[in-house]
Amino acid sequence: MPKCTDRRMELGRVGRRVVEAAFDGGDIATDGGVVLLRQVDERLGLSRAAARAVGDSRRAASVEHGMRELLAQRIYGLCCGWQDVTDHNTLRHDLVWQTAVGRDRSLGSAPTLSRLENAAGARQAWALHGVLLNQFVASRKAAPAELVLDVDATHVPLHGQQERAHFNAHYDNYCYLPLYVFCGQDMLACVLRPSWRDPASIVSAVLKLLARRLRQAWPGVRLVVRGDSGFSRAKVLRRLEAWGIDYVLGVQKNPVLEWNCALAAQAVAERHAASGTKERLIGEFSYAARSWNRERRVIARLEHGAQGADARFVVTSLSGDAGELYERLYCARGEAENRIKEAQLDLFGRRASCHRYAANQMRLLLAALAYTLMINLRRLALVGTELQQACTVTIRTRLLKIGAAVLRNTRRVKLMLASQHPLRQVFEVAAARLAPVP
Repeated sequence: MPKCTDRRMELGRVGRRVVEAAFDGGDIATDGGVVLLRQVDERLGLSRAAARAVGDSRRAASVEHGMRELLAQRIYGLCCGWQDVTDHNTLRHDLVWQTAVGRDRSLGSAPTLSRLENAAGARQAWALHGVLLNQFVASRKAAPAELVLDVDATHVPLHGQQERAHFNAHYDNYCYLPLYVFCGQDMLACVLRPSWRDPASIVSAVLKLLARRLRQAWPGVRLVVRGDSGFSRAKVLRRLEAWGIDYVLGVQKNPVLEWNCALAAQAVAERHAASGTKERLIGEFSYAARSWNRERRVIARLEHGAQGADARFVVTSLSGDAGELYERLYCARGEAENRIKEAQLDLFGRRASCHRYAANQMRLLLAALAYTLMINLRRLALVGTELQQACTVTIRTRLLKIGAAVLRNTRRVKLMLASQHPLRQVFEVAAARLAPVP
């Protein structure tokens, strides 16, 4: 362990008592809850599967830290809020962190973790996506009848000399535009993409690979793709229909679509003028854009309120009531945006600060693995508690960030957690549920 400074800091008085502080407490950890992540990881086999997928091309005689240990260290760090590899120059000596990773000596340093990220290439990215898919398949106890896949793209701002950096006028910044695919809360894919590429340019290829794996696991499953107007390209629609994948995708407004529902829009406006409240109407019609090979079903949602008229359009291959499809199916895609925010902001999926493009894809996937670990912590340990629907930041600050004194000898490692922690009962419930089966 590094020597702690004995320099005292004066922090005022409480009555007659002088308040002092110094970093001389010894083996006291701030991340006492990281051991829960270890238990979830052991239950899932996540870091072990990731290590097998990444492989290890290092010279065996010179290896001190195994690939599983390095990946676990980096993933747990993201879950606990340590976004940069430089944080591990100190964390590597923390006894709780060594225990969580499964070592009894120092963990990997920042240069070691940096080499791990920069050594990754396209093969590793492909293999880690397989880990995400296998985790999703293993999480389902029974074969589902239907899976709804949410596709969405977001931006990762760049502030350096990263490979394939390009200025995007919409975001007014140099950025990447990664493509995400979710099924419920589970992340199935996160593909890094230069900002000059159309979001729809790779989505059909990604969906084809996902459909192949999902149908291999569940041959009779029905797949429905849901997304905004950026993905309703003619090529995408034709390919989804050829592969037997249903879709409900937004369509960008244009004069022809508005002309098709002009009378209905006028009726909604008149109803608003008469009632003084917002009026809404959902209908449908057949429509074929110039680039489409045939007419398709389009659902129109028309509204008129105090701020004027608003129209939204959706193209779908599904049958059924137009109102149900729009309100219950299409509008529910907003949940995927919350999941993207959790992966990008809470788990630092926007930290694309490596120079190499492949290394930044690796960082995106490490955040995805950390996201998978956190949602399974909720599922396996927090159901029925006050944190069962909490986001990553809330779980981190209220359950993982617990002060703990550590005693380690040849027989055991004892964590003396803060006695007055407000969520002590929740921690005890989670630990009991994650306890290894004899």
